[in-house]
Amino acid sequence: VSLAFMALNGKTDLERLQDLASRTYKEQAIWWLNAFWHKHEEEADRLWDYVAKFSKLDLEKRNEGNGLDELNAHRFLESIGETKTVKELRDNLRETGAVGATERPKSVPLIHYLLYRYSSSTDWKYLVNASQGDNKAEIEEAMRLLEKVNKAFEDAHNKAQAAATALREAESRESDARSREADAQKARDELAAALAELKALEAAFEAKTNDLRKKSEDEGVSVVNRNKAKNELSQHLASDPLPLRKAKITQEAAVKKADKATAVAAEARKQAETARQAAAEAKAASEAALENARQEVDKAEAYLNEVKRKPGQAMGALWWIQKGLDDAKNFLPERKGGVKRVDTTK
Repeated sequence: VSLAFMALNGKTDLERLQDLASRTYKEQAIWWLNAFWHKHEEEADRLWDYVAKFSKLDLEKRNEGNGLDELNAHRFLESIGETKTVKELRDNLRETGAVGATERPKSVPLIHYLLYRYSSSTDWKYLVNASQGDNKAEIEEAMRLLEKVNKAFEDAHNKAQAAATALREAESRESDARSREADAQKARDELAAALAELKALEAAFEAKTNDLRKKSEDEGVSVVNRNKAKNELSQHLASDPLPLRKAKITQEAAVKKADKATAVAAEARKQAETARQAAAEAKAASEAALENARQEVDKAEAYLNEVKRKPGQAMGALWWIQKGLDDAKNFLPERKGGVKRVDTTK
């Protein structure tokens, strides 16, 4: 929860400014907006962007940072088209007393740049003593609700990513299952072909055996022909039925292959079903998290609107909270109260 609207520590104006400079970028910006809202309300969006830039450039502390090192401060100045250097900025602040004559700051806080940029219309002594509103407890509660909104959307985002990952896994498992099932079907087809070939060879062997046996036992033919048939039958039964043996081996191998492919396909299908169920559960969790985020937005907006109706407001803080809520609503679909997207490509 931001504490930007609370009193600054320090016995002198310079000590209070140094305390303000130790606050987070967001807190510095909110304090400045509260102090100069009557003059610079239209600059609020610009300060929002400045906080984002400072936080992005602060590689160590990000949003929790309070000042950039000189290298990243120069990068910030370049990113907004500012031609002044950090040294020139500090020299300007020394002339106004905002930086002590012997003070050598190790970083560049956002508040220093704001005092420099708006030096013609703002006074740093007025800044550090400016009222931050009469309803500090209510502002803090609104800040707390905004923080809950942000956490709810972070949770929704994480669950949406988990759902997307689960869906990709389910689709991959489904594809693998279909491939394995196709392999199993191919193996069954090969088994059927091998079995058919084996039966055909066995039937042909059996038919020749029966024919020769019948001829060898037929009393209606000569003894010579019967003996000839007996001899052929003996040779037939004693022959090496290579095609038949090969067909049996092929059939046995096909059985093993089909059994294995079927088992693999069944396991792949089981995994696909498990993955599909996990994807469905992840999607449900994502939807629930998004609905929770929407409800948190509604609660925060209702409270903020109630606070806005009261006198003595910290206008900068209220604007910042509303901006945070509006940005959060951009992540909601329209059916859940999100902002309608406009197609700018047309």
